[in-house]
Amino acid sequence: MTSIAQRLDRGTEPRPVGLLTSTLTITRRAGLRYVRTPQLIVMATLQMSLFFLIYRYMFGGSIHAGSIPYVDYLVPGYAATIVLFSGGGIAVAVAEDRAEGFTDRLLSLPLPRRALVLGRALADSITNAWSIVTTVAVGFLFGFRLHGSVLDGLGALGLCLVYGVVFTLVFIVMGLFAPNVQAAQGMSLIAFILAFISSTYVPAASMPGWLERFAENQPITPMVNAVRSLLTGSSHDVALALAWSALLLAVFTPIAVARYRKA
Repeated sequence: MTSIAQRLDRGTEPRPVGLLTSTLTITRRAGLRYVRTPQLIVMATLQMSLFFLIYRYMFGGSIHAGSIPYVDYLVPGYAATIVLFSGGGIAVAVAEDRAEGFTDRLLSLPLPRRALVLGRALADSITNAWSIVTTVAVGFLFGFRLHGSVLDGLGALGLCLVYGVVFTLVFIVMGLFAPNVQAAQGMSLIAFILAFISSTYVPAASMPGWLERFAENQPITPMVNAVRSLLTGSSHDVALALAWSALLLAVFTPIAVARYRKA
């Protein structure tokens, strides 16, 4: 992108940059922000671990999750929704890029608008993958055990990675629509709340009737249930979870691209 900017300064017409090249360049730039600010990753990992320990030891003794230990109920839900807790940082980063003029610089270059979305999503999906793997590792350290095969466990991990990509797109859209950084942080709390009104921490059947119906018919519950079922050797809700993932991608990806084009 530096050579493109130099050609613009010389008044020559730059050639359009390919989708792959521009996507990888934007991914690298977004990734370098994490590398150069390791506190972001360290503090996020520490925060996730502390939240897990709170649920595991402070609330776990009073929550009944059926025939399996609560830790085996908690870890799949926590890993599946960890992006909802870290996603606020994604929305804030996108809003910061707009506020600091970086987005305007990208839009002035002959880059495919899809590259802006794909590059950002790829970089944040990598950090989400780190969060998911770390969460699972901490879970094993504090008592979580597989009830299915290793292949089932890898399938569950794959679903969590898919969710990371899906909700990264959702948070990118939030950051693009937010008028400022503070608003982006506040808007991201919507997804945070959905994680609690689901089967992530307690069975949906334990909620009041009206709240149970909402919990069972929003996307988080089937996503969590799918991961949980794979870890017990079944495939309950996997098709529904994939359908929700495809729907969210189909809705939010074009919105993100259109928002960049409008900008």
